[in-house]
Amino acid sequence: MTSTDPIDPVAFRAFEHAGWQRAAEHYPDAFGSLTSQTIASLLDAVRLEPGTKLLDVASGPGFVAAAAAERGAIVVGVDFSPAMVDYARRRHPTLTFMEGDAEKLRLPDRNFDAVVMNFGLLHLARPEAAVSEAFRVLRTGGRYSFTVWAKPEVAAGFGIVLRAIETHGTIDVGLPIGPAFFRFSDPGECRRCLLEAGFDHVEVRELPLAWRLASADSLFDAMSRGAVRTTALLYGQTPENLSAIREAIRTTVRQYARGDAIVVPMGAVIASAIKS
Repeated sequence: MTSTDPIDPVAFRAFEHAGWQRAAEHYPDAFGSLTSQTIASLLDAVRLEPGTKLLDVASGPGFVAAAAAERGAIVVGVDFSPAMVDYARRRHPTLTFMEGDAEKLRLPDRNFDAVVMNFGLLHLARPEAAVSEAFRVLRTGGRYSFTVWAKPEVAAGFGIVLRAIETHGTIDVGLPIGPAFFRFSDPGECRRCLLEAGFDHVEVRELPLAWRLASADSLFDAMSRGAVRTTALLYGQTPENLSAIREAIRTTVRQYARGDAIVVPMGAVIASAIKS
């Protein structure tokens, strides 16, 4: 999921947009129980309290926005996928969701007390632009926090899938070149990007998540339906290789059985900062 070739931001954005249009109906069941585990940490990081005006960027199904509203925040969710926005509106009809580009928000300067993004940064062609936009729409003293996946040896579900693809298939399936998927798994990269955007009081730490899977096939099923780059990697394989990849994933996942459950470690990274 890395390349030294130049990034075509237009092609990569189109690829991600089409992917999320397709994945919108599957993502809540595929990843919702996992990515929701970071919500409390995100909202705590921006010191959310009743009356906080919060922008949830890459709001997806609206899980973060709904949790913030339950705490009494005034919430706006923005996502570039109309299918995701439609899902969030249907699920949370009393909240505000709008279509928009994280890299170029159609929102006024200094308009929010807090901005959050839950696993959205790694899907952007120009993540620095999204961080700068968060800085722009925050009032002075406002707080920003985002989550990304840890490295694949820590976010073990990704490690399992990528090793299976590398062993039984190929990573080179002609995907548009984008930023390295695990770029912000490096705390130093998180700090650099936040500081360059103008933030200070940067804090970065790891969150030890656990993915409880219903069966040994659940990891493949989630990655093949509810993701974008990983899904495209899987379906870029030949049928024979895809079958071998699925079996390899199934075999490895069984090693994480804990009694009647399968529990896969899926570490995440959370970064937060202040606009002083």
